[in-house]
Amino acid sequence: MAIAKAERLMNLALCLLGTRRPLSKRELRGSIEAYLEAGTDDSFNRMFERDKEDLRELGLVIETVENLDGETGYLARRDSNRLPAITLDVEEAAALGLAAKVWQQARLAGAASGALQKLRAAGMPEAEDAYEAHHSALEPRIPVHEAAFEPLMLACRDRRPVIFDYRKANAARPEQRQVEPWTLECWRGHWYLAGWDRDRGAERVFRLSRITGKVRSRSGVFTAPVPDVVTVRETVESWAGETATRSALIRLRSGCGYPLRSRALSSRELGDGWDELEVPYGHGLDAWLVEFGPDVVVLEPADLRADVVERLRAVAKG
Repeated sequence: MAIAKAERLMNLALCLLGTRRPLSKRELRGSIEAYLEAGTDDSFNRMFERDKEDLRELGLVIETVENLDGETGYLARRDSNRLPAITLDVEEAAALGLAAKVWQQARLAGAASGALQKLRAAGMPEAEDAYEAHHSALEPRIPVHEAAFEPLMLACRDRRPVIFDYRKANAARPEQRQVEPWTLECWRGHWYLAGWDRDRGAERVFRLSRITGKVRSRSGVFTAPVPDVVTVRETVESWAGETATRSALIRLRSGCGYPLRSRALSSRELGDGWDELEVPYGHGLDAWLVEFGPDVVVLEPADLRADVVERLRAVAKG
């Protein structure tokens, strides 16, 4: 069914782009086989209106013109649907090449490589890789190991609701979540999904590594407005612990927890293989501290210590 619709949209686009005069619905119906097979005029009209709007959402500029007889016609002028020539200097080409390498571990690698080939064929200058000599020490990569990444990326792009099983850090078993996905963010080496949780009626952030089983897409439209990109990113950072509202005091085993040390507000040696650190305390810090296992002991505040202990007990129970 998806292939049939894609073929129908392609045929409609070719008809609208190939004509020199506006074509009426009657003429378009007689030119496209899928429209000829429509059972009634009503079904054809509904199909045509949906297809026309889908093409417009894809970026095709379709003009509506009324002829002398009062009949409405449609066409897509080539000059209105032609992108300007792409001109890039060497530095811009180098930046694109570096960005394409980021996705070499994900399915996007093929799309990124293909886009570069098309740009080079169109005359984009070959840029010398300034990082070639340092590849052993510097790799521009964003690792993508979670199976949920690809279906969620497509769902974000297509604005499709999804259902998946999600296990919170302090829960022994996963529970089903119905989510309207907004965007994916990579933060501190982990991928997060920001979206609208339908069951809770609020925005939520989900760590992809805690999604169990398959991500299932669902039909229908979003029920909540999608915020702008900046707002979503701030939400991801806040839920992942980036926004600190106070500080916490922890003990950290010597030689361990370098990400924590890099964020510490202060640090001092305690002896016996332990250090004391003051770290920013925001939402999500308890989940992050649990990842360091027995190398971290929370001293204060008491509520953070209780949250970490509760998460560790949940993990121990399996």
